[in-house]
Amino acid sequence: MSKRGSQKLKLLYLCQYLLRNSDEEHPVTMSDMIACLARQDIAAERKSVYDDLEALRLFGLDVQTVRLGPVTGYFIGQRDFQLPELKLLVDSVQSSRFITEKKSLELIGKLESLASEHEAQALHREVYVRGRIKAMNEPIYYNVDEIHDAIDQDRAIVFQYFEWNVEKKRVLRRNGQRYRVSPWALLWDNENYYMVAYDGEAGKIKHFRVDKMTGIRKTDLPRQGAEDFGRFDMAAYSDSHFGMFSGDVQPVRLAFDRGLAGAVIDRFGPGVSLVPLDETRFSVTVNVAVNVQLFGWLCGFGTQARILAPDSAAAEMGRHAAAIAALYDSAHTTP
Repeated sequence: MSKRGSQKLKLLYLCQYLLRNSDEEHPVTMSDMIACLARQDIAAERKSVYDDLEALRLFGLDVQTVRLGPVTGYFIGQRDFQLPELKLLVDSVQSSRFITEKKSLELIGKLESLASEHEAQALHREVYVRGRIKAMNEPIYYNVDEIHDAIDQDRAIVFQYFEWNVEKKRVLRRNGQRYRVSPWALLWDNENYYMVAYDGEAGKIKHFRVDKMTGIRKTDLPRQGAEDFGRFDMAAYSDSHFGMFSGDVQPVRLAFDRGLAGAVIDRFGPGVSLVPLDETRFSVTVNVAVNVQLFGWLCGFGTQARILAPDSAAAEMGRHAAAIAALYDSAHTTP
């Protein structure tokens, strides 16, 4: 590279060096910066580096100074992302079930590049979590992008939907027949990513787990369901579908011991109305999908929770509990 060309890159190399090598706990000296430039075959004098640092400040880079005995230290103060913010983002990536282990490492590496090398090491130690279950479907990121494109372009999509069998192999639903729906939103619920869409053939809103979708392709057909989604409440939809399992949403009256008020508020939000039944119990009426996920949630509270109405939901809950009890009956202990 010519000397003139090297000088044009001088400010960029200096900026890169400060961002990657300095922070409040690890300032660099003028000699460090000159040595860095020399490794790029760029000759620099102290005065020119002082001018460059001032130019970086005027540009908006927060170049700070600190006394290091007889010399001055330089470091980047405020960054686009501070270390606590990066810890939060990296932990979110690491703990997210829908992001595969491979992609998690790639994303974490990119987030670490936003900190100094010293902070990146602390960041990596901070967020290591052992044994978290990760998704198995690597193309999920492209699925999300394709769905967003379809939404932006107001187009319906087609795709195939699959489940995993005991051999850990994909089994396509509907014998591989493609679904055709109109995507309207992406929803994060219960550590999974869902696409909420309008099924024109069924005439209803449905949801699909994004990591179980494959072969997504935009069509030339415009989206349907605008009227339905005009009055659609995404938060209410998520709250009413436990674990996003399907089921008919209906008003259900539930009774709980008073000690479970916090658990009920956590599940249904602070707006839920808690109505005292007696000195030990209260009731709530919520719109929920009556399904096995609701029953499982209630079973977690044992005798401290029950369905009061409607009778059909209470009877279904009773059958669900009886079927589970039968599995542990002494006459049914053999596998």
